[in-house]
Amino acid sequence: MVNAMSKVIITQTRSIIDRPLRQKRTIQALGLGRISKTVEVELTPQIAGMIKKVNHLISVKEA
Repeated sequence: MVNAMSKVIITQTRSIIDRPLRQKRTIQALGLGRISKTVEVELTPQIAGMIKKVNHLISVKEA
């Protein structure tokens, strides 16, 4: 089960050029948009689902 209070650090590692619009919007919803940009967010079920959909474009670490 996902702990709602845990935080993760998400870094975009690959470009969204030539990706489906759905993946581009997911990256934007995570607060990313360019390579090497990093955000720290709470790991909710919604965020976990977004991470799963674009895991080939990002790297994730526990904060």
